[in-house]
Amino acid sequence: MLSKPNKLTIAILLAFSFVQNACTQPKVTQTLNLDFEQHRNGFPSQWTTFGDKEYKVYVDSVHKKSGKFSVVVENTGSKKNYGALSITLPDNYEGKSIRLSGFIKTENVTEGYACLWIRIDPQIAFDNMSNRGVIGTTDWAPFEINVPLNPKETKQIVIGGLLVGKGKMWLDDLKITIDGTELGDPKIKTFQKETFAAEADKAFDEGSKITFPSLNQDLIHNLDLLGKVWGLLKYHHPEIAKGKYNWDYELFRFLPDYLKVRDKQQRDDLLTKWIQKYGVLQACKTCKATPSDAVLKPDLTWINNTGLSANLKNQLNDLYNNRSQGKNYYIALEPGIGNPNFSNENPYSGLTNPDAGFRLLSLYRYWNMINYFFPYRHITDKKWDTVLKEYIPKFLNAIDKLSYELTAAQLIGEVNDTHANLWGGREKSNALRGTKFAAFKAEFVQNQLVVVDYFNPEFSELAKVKIGDVITHVNGKTINSLVDSLKPYYPASNSAARLRDMSIDLLRSPSNAISLNYLSDGQKRQVKVPTYERKNLRMYHWYKVDSSQKCYKLLPANIGYITLANIKQEDIPEIKKTFKETKGIIIDIRNYPNTFVPFSLGSYFVTEPTSFAKFSTGNPDNPGEFVFREGDKIPNENNKYTNGNNGYLGKLVILVNENSQSQAEYTAMAFRAVKNSIVVGSTTAGADGNVSTIFLPGGLRTMISGIGIYYPNGKETQRVGIIPDIVVKPTIKGIKNGKDEVLERAIKVINQ
Repeated sequence: MLSKPNKLTIAILLAFSFVQNACTQPKVTQTLNLDFEQHRNGFPSQWTTFGDKEYKVYVDSVHKKSGKFSVVVENTGSKKNYGALSITLPDNYEGKSIRLSGFIKTENVTEGYACLWIRIDPQIAFDNMSNRGVIGTTDWAPFEINVPLNPKETKQIVIGGLLVGKGKMWLDDLKITIDGTELGDPKIKTFQKETFAAEADKAFDEGSKITFPSLNQDLIHNLDLLGKVWGLLKYHHPEIAKGKYNWDYELFRFLPDYLKVRDKQQRDDLLTKWIQKYGVLQACKTCKATPSDAVLKPDLTWINNTGLSANLKNQLNDLYNNRSQGKNYYIALEPGIGNPNFSNENPYSGLTNPDAGFRLLSLYRYWNMINYFFPYRHITDKKWDTVLKEYIPKFLNAIDKLSYELTAAQLIGEVNDTHANLWGGREKSNALRGTKFAAFKAEFVQNQLVVVDYFNPEFSELAKVKIGDVITHVNGKTINSLVDSLKPYYPASNSAARLRDMSIDLLRSPSNAISLNYLSDGQKRQVKVPTYERKNLRMYHWYKVDSSQKCYKLLPANIGYITLANIKQEDIPEIKKTFKETKGIIIDIRNYPNTFVPFSLGSYFVTEPTSFAKFSTGNPDNPGEFVFREGDKIPNENNKYTNGNNGYLGKLVILVNENSQSQAEYTAMAFRAVKNSIVVGSTTAGADGNVSTIFLPGGLRTMISGIGIYYPNGKETQRVGIIPDIVVKPTIKGIKNGKDEVLERAIKVINQ
């Protein structure tokens, strides 16, 4: 999501690499090659690598901790990204915790870190030493990471080494222990995971084999009803919840007969028999009514509003009243967080161009996930109940992969969530957009696309445009017309976030040059500018980070400044000490925080535990229900760096803009709760809450904000964003003059 490698993005990238490559990972049946003594053609046996192609992995016989070889991860290019080395463990293990230890040596590691990492899928545990990685040039030293085990939920355990940024790392003598016992010891017990009948059903692995007749309104209406019945059964029927049925393939078994129905009565009778096929429902003794104060309640009005037969209505209502309770094969909540984990959803990555049946399945799957487990379905622009019917012809008519990708992007956009983009599986649409970029960055300023920076200043003469110039046309099309035509394909919570995401792609192309019309010092000009592959540019996506500089500094007039873009936990004690007597502190969150700081830094500013948020979470026992639960508090502490019980006495100013998203917005909420704080800047991206991953047929991957984030008084943050107390936006004049007008206003606030 972000070009800057940080804990969240590395976690997501590592996680997705393994989910997508699970079928191609080597199954390790022999002794694990943890000392890297086994290799072939210079590459360590049993291991795989992924990340940027500029990062090379190979064995080294000169520098090693022991034995004859170590392994090296080296950034051989000029840009910073990441390179990872990984191996999937052969089994799942009983126990409380797993430890990965080993030795790391580094050379000139900058703008990132070197580390060990471990991940337990799906989203059970993860550690990549992001706040304690190795930097600089260091000799061999031991490191270890520990994460808790959850064998019942674990699909796979993956370990490895990781280099983020520039430089070179060596890795040697890895060791894995379960509760202190080294892997390989016969005392360690492997966990035999429960098998499910749903996983043995392979009937439609090669295709749905469904032929659809010509669409008309009756058929679309029937398919709309089927999608809702299919979803109700999936998340409510006790037998389906047990994993007895591959619910995707049960749809394909039912569809051929359903497509032949001639009237409503025949349709309803067929649906009734389909429900009865899965057994007689037992009376549910633990089902609870939806609380009257629930934030969201299940919306099953369609059962009574679609002219169904009395028998079918009774069947559907009976299913809801006697719904599954407890563990569900297709849905769970992440422990300790509460965002949905859409478990056991096959991405069907091998279907490079899903047929019509799988495309309909894609729509059904996504619509029902949102209907039952999206905390913000009540604030989408369209009433969610209407979206399914609208998109049935769109998905069935998306006959090639490009059309399918674009239609999926449009559907995802209907949830109005900046987290919910099409993050994976969009090869055709990416090829259409191209892989080459102009050598400069442009952003929307005062509703115009303005040149704000050069990625590579040495290319500025070829680019012709200057900082502050206004681009009016790209390849002959006005910026406004491009924005209007592209808007449906850029999911976003609000306009500020959408324009932010569009801006970089407007200067992207499959060609070696793009034609621009622009205004420079009031003069209309035209130029053809060259484009470059990303690897040849020092590109950044939303904001620039100078990792060579400290995250804090003292400004004139005794004002402290902190940027969260590269803050580390070890910086915080020094910040507190350095800024103790300052007139005020500015915390810049026009970025994604490198480290989670609401508690460790927030405690500096409060004298008592201070609430700043509350959450809404879903309920798999009553799908569609969301209730409030108490959120986090900033802890107070007897801090030697503050003025006793009075805490920090200066003013606190928080800077935000459209680059402030997710954890950045959550952090801004925390600091806003400080009594003497003021928020300055512009509206944030409006996408808060821990993310949940969704896979769709054809290997498509997206996400949603998985829990609701609210202020303690229940006020919304999703889509609204963090609204500043003082609105200040950059101007074209300020950009031309190299000014940071938001920071200048913050300084003025403190000095007033």
